[in-house]
Amino acid sequence: MTEWAAKVFWSEVATEETAEGWQVTLDGRPIRTPGKHLLALPTAALAERVAEEWRAQDGQIRPETMPATRTANSAIEKVAPQQADVSAMLAGYGGTDLICYRADAPAELVSRQAAAWDPMIAWAAESLQAPLNVTAGVMAVDQPASSLTRLHARVEELGIFRLAAFHDLVALSGSLVLALAVLDGRLGAEAAWTISRIDEAWQEEQWGPDEEAAAATATRREAFLNAAAFLAAAGER
Repeated sequence: MTEWAAKVFWSEVATEETAEGWQVTLDGRPIRTPGKHLLALPTAALAERVAEEWRAQDGQIRPETMPATRTANSAIEKVAPQQADVSAMLAGYGGTDLICYRADAPAELVSRQAAAWDPMIAWAAESLQAPLNVTAGVMAVDQPASSLTRLHARVEELGIFRLAAFHDLVALSGSLVLALAVLDGRLGAEAAWTISRIDEAWQEEQWGPDEEAAAATATRREAFLNAAAFLAAAGER
């Protein structure tokens, strides 16, 4: 049996500002989430990003090609009802941040991690006022309670749309600090992604690339970059 797929049924995609926020319309009718909530967006830039995804649909609707729409839907349907819990979960990455856990050998990998991650540790201490402890190996290291509190407060400042995108930056990189660096403009998205993959890149150099793993990495990288673009378009809300 052939799986049913929704088909393009509109001729015009537009954006408009309303009392509820910026909306994307299909032949004048506003888009709604799968749960039938109005898709009201915080900025014109984000509405245009969503609109471009709908304009790009040809024949059948392909949700996998609409990352901004999916993230906006998640913000409204998944993040909004549990915003405090999502914030707390993401802030929790500060206690086990990727860049705090270093290799103790070989020397080349140790050097690469230090060159890329030490500046981010320094940035967290200076700009975020959240000094973090660094350790070698996999044994857990305790982080200062005051630092974790400040990091949590930063995440709590995010509105539901930025929080939905920020979730992907943290989860895909394994680092709250790197995600905050993207948020604050300290790092570009591509640089943050590269920095988060130092260990994996090292393993690939030693053992050679794996085709299946490379495909999965490419998918994750694209999702990371899409999340960063959504975050930027969502503005301050």
